[in-house]
Amino acid sequence: MTLIWLVRRAVVAPALIGITALLWFSLPLWLLVAAALSPLLPGRWRALRLLWVLVVYLSIETVMLLVLWGAWFASGCGRGIRRPYWEGVHYEWVQGVLWVFFREARRVLRLRIETDGPTPDAHPGVPLLVCCRHAGPGDSFTLIHALMHWYAREPRVVLKDTLAWDPMIDVVLRRIPARFITPDPAEGEDLESQIAGLAAGLDANDAFVIFPEGGNFTPQRRDRAIARLRRLGMDRMAERAESMMHVLAPKPGGFLAALDAAPDADVVLVAHTGLDHLLTVGDVWRELPMDKRIVMRWWQVPREDIPQGREERIDWLYGWWAEIDRWIQQNRPEEVPPGRS
Repeated sequence: MTLIWLVRRAVVAPALIGITALLWFSLPLWLLVAAALSPLLPGRWRALRLLWVLVVYLSIETVMLLVLWGAWFASGCGRGIRRPYWEGVHYEWVQGVLWVFFREARRVLRLRIETDGPTPDAHPGVPLLVCCRHAGPGDSFTLIHALMHWYAREPRVVLKDTLAWDPMIDVVLRRIPARFITPDPAEGEDLESQIAGLAAGLDANDAFVIFPEGGNFTPQRRDRAIARLRRLGMDRMAERAESMMHVLAPKPGGFLAALDAAPDADVVLVAHTGLDHLLTVGDVWRELPMDKRIVMRWWQVPREDIPQGREERIDWLYGWWAEIDRWIQQNRPEEVPPGRS
């Protein structure tokens, strides 16, 4: 039990519950302020719509934290919380939370989120390794929602440790198969073994989710990733990374470890547009998509089509990342015409 863990559980989580209660108590005032600001901002009633999405999200967080606290007691003060029964219950709660949030977000923001690619029945009885580009927390939520709601999968997720500062995410993902990792591990940390352990034993309705870039895309991170490849003497990979303008050069170690640990799994690669650059509160305020059509593109690669050798697999992954980069360039978010939802 670390100091950071105590701060997240004993300070951040109660503070979030208190903020949510205060927000609801003072909501009429906030509605008046948002209504006054909305004519000054681009888009239709932007401040009001963002306020309501925030209220919904904080309310979901608060209710879920109370439910999770009750589950901890019901499982014998946490002694049985990792048993299969409770794992299944937590997956159902996560699916329900995502369904409620996305239903309300789509309604209020007038978003159309569509998937383009294999249908949900394209992978019957086959475990999946899902590789997605990373451009902010919005794509993580959308991908998990799609996997659970449309593809009926139980995801196992590898994600950055900074997301553990969200109290609900912190608690839930420590009760189901998941890993919080840092993109820059300390000496002696074997992240590939941790990832392999999470990917091992996938069954027919599982989906192992990894973001090979290791972080959200920004132009600065793209430049640093290319410079790092140069320093390591990987000039050919650096040249390929320089040709990709919308994605970071993938870090293959975790993906290769997952491939070896799940020898029966097909690979699904995922790209999207419209959720880019939502990294900070300011980004959400300025760039949260409204009145748009957002597409997630899925490609299925059967296991027999994946190369066997390590270098060949790295080359294969870079080739697919170049394909994702081209797709992003060709597909930008579309405005939703008035009157359509």
